[in-house]
Amino acid sequence: MWKRPVLVRGPLGIVSWIEVAFFVMFIALLVWSFAAYLRNSFLKIDRTGPTAGDKVWEAKLETSGFWLGIVGNIALAFLFFPVTRASSVLPLFGLTSEASIKYHIWLGHIVMVLFTAHGLIFILYWALTHRISEMVEWQKTGVSNVAGEIALLAGLGLWATTFPRVRRKMFELFFYAHHLYILFMFFFVLHVGISYSCIMLPGFYLFMVDRYLRFLQSRKRARLVCARILPCDTVELNFAKTPGLEYTPTSIVFINVPSLSKLQWHPFTISSNSNLEKDKLSIIIKNEGTWSQKLYQILSSPSPPNRLDVSVEGPYGPASTHFLRHEKLVMVSGGSGITPFISIIREFIFMSTTFKSMTPKLALICAFKNSSDLTMLDLVLPISGTPSDLSNLQLQIEAYVTREKEAATQSSKQARSVWFKPSSFDEPLSAVLGPNSWLWLGAIISVSFVMFLILIGIITRYHIYPIDQNQNKYSTASRAVLNILVICISIGIAASTAFLWNKRINAKEVKQIKHLDGLTLVQSPGSGFYNAERELESLSHQSLVQATNLHFGKRPDLKKMLFECKESSVGVLVCGPKKMRHEVAGICSSGLADNLHFESISFSW
Repeated sequence: MWKRPVLVRGPLGIVSWIEVAFFVMFIALLVWSFAAYLRNSFLKIDRTGPTAGDKVWEAKLETSGFWLGIVGNIALAFLFFPVTRASSVLPLFGLTSEASIKYHIWLGHIVMVLFTAHGLIFILYWALTHRISEMVEWQKTGVSNVAGEIALLAGLGLWATTFPRVRRKMFELFFYAHHLYILFMFFFVLHVGISYSCIMLPGFYLFMVDRYLRFLQSRKRARLVCARILPCDTVELNFAKTPGLEYTPTSIVFINVPSLSKLQWHPFTISSNSNLEKDKLSIIIKNEGTWSQKLYQILSSPSPPNRLDVSVEGPYGPASTHFLRHEKLVMVSGGSGITPFISIIREFIFMSTTFKSMTPKLALICAFKNSSDLTMLDLVLPISGTPSDLSNLQLQIEAYVTREKEAATQSSKQARSVWFKPSSFDEPLSAVLGPNSWLWLGAIISVSFVMFLILIGIITRYHIYPIDQNQNKYSTASRAVLNILVICISIGIAASTAFLWNKRINAKEVKQIKHLDGLTLVQSPGSGFYNAERELESLSHQSLVQATNLHFGKRPDLKKMLFECKESSVGVLVCGPKKMRHEVAGICSSGLADNLHFESISFSW
């Protein structure tokens, strides 16, 4: 009941009862904190009178602005937890970083509303009390007004690009503007000092560890084996990976192609399965958006390149899957939204053939605009390694083509493969911290923080104290910069050591894969991994065709199809356009069918 959607259409998106409960409690915490702080401060002003020659209402105005900043700091303390991709905190609550993006968005808006109000009230106070010159003051000790104003301007520049209309129409502007968080956080620490910054340190510290590990992983060039070009303007990229790299269905990776943009990283759902395909990781990219259009044009050209430099971050995904707890799983997709469901189907293929047992019933309801998009169904089965016997897999596919009344004639465009030459600098994908990543992550956090405490203690004793003598003489900004620098050095040393140690352990496995990779290039393109066309004519492909019903010229009646599911527990997953997600969420939250359990898969970057 608590996970059932309660709000479907609105500024918060699709929200469950438990999310509403936590949201209300968090807002209540902020309101209560502000009210309590304000009441005590107002009572003190009424008893002792204002200071510095201010009138009572002026003193209360200044106090209101001050406490808004303090409450904003409370919200800021939670801001970075949802975007720490390899976080050890989110899985404790059954969350992933990609599913928690909406919490980061909510917190970001709250933070900027509070900090903007904080800044405007102080500017108003200075203007009314004829102290506008204080705006350009940078005190040696205490609060620096200039640093706070720079932080606020950076935050406002970032905030302006986060609203949905701007983000969707000008994603590149949103992406680059988001790097203003570096300026925002740096000058925020200079503004309030390192002591007041400690309230937000845990979340930001985890984020810095995660960000540096992602940087180390992104320096490697991934071994891109081949690309499959489909007639529906879709590309499947296939990377080599180490057998030790495991991930769960619906996991994602971030891709960077330097020839397109050295800074842009784009998330894509992994379509392969680490159990079925031990040495391969695949993603599917639809020709939508400027970046993906450029990539598709390069790969689909008559003379495609024989090599493409690609960097990969990830994979990131849920710690475990809960699909088995349902008697039936209904997956509703629109267009390229089918991608995460391909990984789920491949997981069930593995389970049904390995354990020789019946799996939960699977129903895939997919809607496409044109019949050429139906070729995306060919990606349900991997190129190689598909078991021939799929009798234990209870799969039914209902495919809808909405803009055509009947099947189109055979297209002149055919699926084809592009093979890439390996380079000595390419490496198969592997986990950045190896198979025991949780232990290594815990070690990095613990060791780096202890190192920070020791180093800052030495600096305080032998550098700061001789100058300060506990009389508040040492510059607040200098103290903050020293702390930031020591934190970065501590994280850099601990994380780099762990990364290099795991790289050395994985070196032998990577070397063997590179050797085998070189041997496969000698084989004919029609053998094994390379023969996509022959694999698609296998018995397993025939089973897939028999399980598929095609419908032309209409949309799926989702309400009817979901209510016809009579199983005691039906998991409903949806990935596609916002309108489709809202429709499915509305059906599941209507209360007319208690057996429907909703889960939305959407990436709002």
